[in-house]
Amino acid sequence: MANIKQQIKRNKTNEKRRILNKGFKSSTKTAIKAVFKAVEDNDKDKALSSLNYANKKLDKGLAKGIYHKNYVSNHKSKLTKLVNSLN
Repeated sequence: MANIKQQIKRNKTNEKRRILNKGFKSSTKTAIKAVFKAVEDNDKDKALSSLNYANKKLDKGLAKGIYHKNYVSNHKSKLTKLVNSLN
């Protein structure tokens, strides 16, 4: 445990951000899984709407500094290719 007052404060804010980031990452993973499920069910309309939502979550995570730009572009590309494979 820190003895310095400023570091104690910093630890509190770090913990708050960690919890918020964890929740955001969880919801993003759920959005990505929804795309995979829609593709598995061959539901093109649901897959497209899920893809748009997943892309929105990934972009927001990038803007917040939660994800690296390569992680976001890699996932967006993979999901788009998957949805485009539907006929």
